Amino acid sequence: MTPIAENQRRKKFDVVRAAALEALIVIEQGQQTDSAVSSVMQGKNFRPIDKRFLLQLVNGTTKMRRRLDHEIRFYLSRPSTELPPKLANILRLGFYQLRFTDRIPAAAAVSESVNLAHYMTGRSRANLVNAVMRASLREPQKVKFAGKREDPVRYLGDYYSYPDYFVLYCLKEFGYEQTEQLLKLNNHPPHVTYRVNSLKVKPDEVANILQQNSVEFSYGRYIPEFIHIEESGLPLDNELIKTGKVFVQDESAGLAVSLMDPQPDEAIIDMTAAPGGKATYIACRMDNKGRVVALDKSRQRLAVLSENAKRLGITIIEAVVSDLFNYIGEHQFDRVLLDPPCSGWGTAGKHSDLRWAKTEEDIRKLSRIQTAMINRAAKLVRPGGVLVYSTCSIMRAENDDIVKEFLSRHDDFELESAKNFFPEDLVDKSGFIKTYPSFAHLDGAFAARVRRKE
Repeated sequence: MTPIAENQRRKKFDVVRAAALEALIVIEQGQQTDSAVSSVMQGKNFRPIDKRFLLQLVNGTTKMRRRLDHEIRFYLSRPSTELPPKLANILRLGFYQLRFTDRIPAAAAVSESVNLAHYMTGRSRANLVNAVMRASLREPQKVKFAGKREDPVRYLGDYYSYPDYFVLYCLKEFGYEQTEQLLKLNNHPPHVTYRVNSLKVKPDEVANILQQNSVEFSYGRYIPEFIHIEESGLPLDNELIKTGKVFVQDESAGLAVSLMDPQPDEAIIDMTAAPGGKATYIACRMDNKGRVVALDKSRQRLAVLSENAKRLGITIIEAVVSDLFNYIGEHQFDRVLLDPPCSGWGTAGKHSDLRWAKTEEDIRKLSRIQTAMINRAAKLVRPGGVLVYSTCSIMRAENDDIVKEFLSRHDDFELESAKNFFPEDLVDKSGFIKTYPSFAHLDGAFAARVRRKE
């Protein structure tokens, strides 16, 4: 091929789809989605519409990876053969556009996928992409799924694109109908929630600003200073977020702070605080009066926390770089918040790579760490003080089991039911807060409140 012809061929592929392909490959190798997308956008002058399309392609294709692979196999001459990473992800991107987008014409999805394959993998594999995608359009009925009754784990895993162990856990925990609803909702585009900064504005003031700019929203289901945005993106970023009038935070994360019920002039410690969502909300609930120690072992993440606090007008947060187990400070606090590292399975709708990054063994390892952390946190609670344990997971091994084992080993602590603070639909029979995506606009989360006896 002559240099001129080569340049003409190179111009044919779509740069946004090429960036999406690059991101998908590194995500499959273990990089987180946000990091991968940020990396591939560096040096590229993408318009806002291009960025939105890139995020849609990367998040959607990553979430639906198992479903896409399942369908692609029906159109391969050798379905059991493992495809090279670039070819596999080009096909995934193409099938995602065919199956799960409604604004991309099928012909465009095919031609752009073929062009991308031609540029990235060569003519022969571009011909394969063309043949496979066109066959899927001609014969959609070739795709088959396992029976819902005969093999529900395989059916739900293939159809909604989740690992078997998570599907099996949900079936045992919730039953078939609720499991299917949960899996389906986590595949929807994620929502955004603004937490109103009470130190600067009131919820109704923010609501008026949103209304004046024709932004659809709804108030929080359980906490009125949370406002759910009914459209994609971060509307009025400059006016609301950068001025510190609101902070982006899911309402489910605010529930743990509300359950703690922080009061002005108290001494409180958040033991894994960065980047500061809960710590800054604690300070707001205290009317910026008292002391909040924000502990984290990452200096870089604590710097982000400090920037967030400054933007919000908070002055009572003391950022401390330290591992929880090595913290040397004042002996005891009025209230302690422990939000330990967890699997994050409650946020699977917002973190598209999570479902492929976490394993059953990861959860077992995390539960051992969580047990050690809650035992350490208990030592920092003064007599009569409160400890709140929270996660963004829906797995019992990281939630109920941790708190119940803790209480069995610490007779100087007692559980205080969340029913004293919230409606019964939010609280299970044990007195724990549990949320799921089926609760309007909430991520999955867990919180428990225990008090040290006087």
